[in-house]
Amino acid sequence: MGRIFLRAQQIQLDAKSLSRADHAAELESADSSKDVAVSARITPNEDEPRRLGHGFEHHDAGKDREGRKMILEIFLGSGEGFLSDDGVVRNLDHIVNHSKLHGRESIPTEAGVILEGMAGDGQIAEQKSSPDGRGGLSYASAGVSIQEGDRFTSGLQSLMRRTFGARVIENPGGFAGLFRLDYNEKLFQRNYKDPVLVACCDGVGTKVKLALEAGRAGGLGLDLVAMSVNDLVVQGAEPLFFLDYIAFNKVDPDALRAIVESVAEGCKQAGAALLGGETAEMPGVYAPGDLDLAGFAVGVVELKRATDTSRVEAGDIVLGLESNGVHSNGFTLVRAIVERAGLELDRVYPKLDAERSLGEMLLTPTRIYADPVVRLLREYRVKKIVSGMAHITGGGLAGNLKRAIHNEVDATLKRSAWQAPPIFHFLQEAGAVDNAEMERVFNMGIGYCLIVRPTFADSIARKLSRRGERVCTLGEIVPGRGEVCFR
Repeated sequence: MGRIFLRAQQIQLDAKSLSRADHAAELESADSSKDVAVSARITPNEDEPRRLGHGFEHHDAGKDREGRKMILEIFLGSGEGFLSDDGVVRNLDHIVNHSKLHGRESIPTEAGVILEGMAGDGQIAEQKSSPDGRGGLSYASAGVSIQEGDRFTSGLQSLMRRTFGARVIENPGGFAGLFRLDYNEKLFQRNYKDPVLVACCDGVGTKVKLALEAGRAGGLGLDLVAMSVNDLVVQGAEPLFFLDYIAFNKVDPDALRAIVESVAEGCKQAGAALLGGETAEMPGVYAPGDLDLAGFAVGVVELKRATDTSRVEAGDIVLGLESNGVHSNGFTLVRAIVERAGLELDRVYPKLDAERSLGEMLLTPTRIYADPVVRLLREYRVKKIVSGMAHITGGGLAGNLKRAIHNEVDATLKRSAWQAPPIFHFLQEAGAVDNAEMERVFNMGIGYCLIVRPTFADSIARKLSRRGERVCTLGEIVPGRGEVCFR
């Protein structure tokens, strides 16, 4: 069915306009001196709603395309509402005066009241004016447009579906996403005897602020996915699905679509389904132009194959996978350096890069390591050749790798094993940041580490290289006290 629109202070009932093929009626405006709350729907006249309030009127609305006689059913009530055929209670919250109108062709209504267009899609048309001329309050006038949000969100479904596999159960209009642990029971039983769900969440920190300043918010979705799924696979887990939360002062449709597109791309890279998400419009919490992001990832791992620091042994080799740059940590310091040094995000600095601007360099998306790591682990289902892993985020290489070992071994790394990308030298010089602080805050060029059995180290490095990773042999595990040492 179509949509009913309320334009101003008085509804003109026009049976002819209600008999259009799409069943839509545009109810024009006139002056009014009385205040009444109104809810209406176009429906076949044989349907009778259960009445929870009082004050119904029926008006002939012509016939639909199938020849059924239609009526415009109008409820004038005391705030109780009524239950329609679709099981939704239509609440009337702005009632000032309620009365029945018999045989009239116009209905006076308070200018600030909501006419709920009960023509099938639940759209709400809202009044913007009031008798005193100051404007009646509505959710939209307070800063949040449900209609605009609903219209835009419906257009994101195609982006989500690109990430769906056989495990996703379509659930149109659902309040939550549905996901099978495996679409093939025999396959599941072969893969998992004691499956354990693994979950994590993260954001992208103040990289959001820099992206907004540079006008490059789109890539933040890749960062959002990476920060969660990279943590997830450290536990040996296979990513299953991802959820996002995006909050604005006021939704920017272009920015939102760009972010969700990159979230979907990140999910495809990680092998996870973008199962759902939430977009919040919160004026008063966020300043105009601001936004924030959070991501939630869920995966599964066979319990006996989950990462366990007790498996790390002296003699194991530490492999490092290079980062794409700063990734998504330390941006409060980055922004302070940019401000203090008077750097321009849209400027190309030749000693940093001959073509890309500083903003492009800083906002390079976080690398997603999930797919190559998961594929590697699948190749060794019997032998546990990977004894530990670490995602290098806030805390730097030493701070995160320390979490992957126990207190009877140390990880000894060679500083000469890799070269830090130019962006870190540029930031260090511009901000006069000492070495220890740089290594404590940033990844310094290594985004992910694997601790592997020595006899498999070369083979694993080759496999990861073939999958597009830049692999460095960083050092080895030695007896110790749970520390990470550089030499």
